[in-house]
Amino acid sequence: MKHNESSLTSLISAFGRVYHSKYDTPKIFDDFIANNLISNEEFSTISTNLINGIEFFNKDIGRRYKDDPKEVLKWITQVQLSPTPLARSAYCEKVLLNEITLGVQQYVILGAGLDTFCFRYPELKNRLEIFEIDHPTTQKFKKKKLANAEFDIPSNLHFVSMDFTATFTYQDLINAGFNHDNKKTFFSLLGVSYYLNKEENANLISDLFAAMPPGSSIVLDYADENLFEEKGLFNRVENMVKMATASGEPMKSNFTYNEIENILERSGLLIYEHLTPTTINELYFRNRTDYLSAFETIHFIHAVKK
Repeated sequence: MKHNESSLTSLISAFGRVYHSKYDTPKIFDDFIANNLISNEEFSTISTNLINGIEFFNKDIGRRYKDDPKEVLKWITQVQLSPTPLARSAYCEKVLLNEITLGVQQYVILGAGLDTFCFRYPELKNRLEIFEIDHPTTQKFKKKKLANAEFDIPSNLHFVSMDFTATFTYQDLINAGFNHDNKKTFFSLLGVSYYLNKEENANLISDLFAAMPPGSSIVLDYADENLFEEKGLFNRVENMVKMATASGEPMKSNFTYNEIENILERSGLLIYEHLTPTTINELYFRNRTDYLSAFETIHFIHAVKK
């Protein structure tokens, strides 16, 4: 990962959440805190860059709305940028909140970026220890953002700097206060699996759950076997793959359901819930009158350790 790439990715992700919170109705996932972490200048710059890039996404839309930049921005954000991050965040947090009632005491966010869960749920301060794992560059960027917004770091939020996509080690987590012996733990692995090859995905999940007690679980998203063939609505799936390659971080893996099931089973996990693109669309995008809809090749899974 190149210098500042991880922080740029986290900033663009936050932009999508801020846009949704400000302008979209009804809300799929309302990150009302993210607006504090992205400046007006950053929001404006990202907006301008996206609008200027409409020719890459769809030339017809560019021509149709050439005199309406706000509609161009809405189209790019709702069609290309936001659907998967919004839906997977909504799903992940719904599962997490239920798992907390079932005894989960630790939450590990792999690739946390500018995540704001801790600040949106202050009432969990004495019930849930939160560990954010991310690239050192991104964590430094986030800490600066939090300081600029004058947020105090809660005592239950722990930052763990690690390039876990290269090497995962529990020692850094333990040093931050993590208990891997008897505390049920919930992991989120969102927006990551695509950029690792199949062996790397399998090794990471194995490492995560090797010492975890039964009942610990994970929510992850993955691309299915059609990732590199499916064009998607307005070619958005193809565009996603092209953008990843152009950014120097190409998408490396896609899975059949049986493949992802086997990877999880080898680590002692059983799939509790599997959401297909059709199901995701029904749950989170039904009856919308804007451009938002579920990506054609992306699935969500909640898996639990036996």
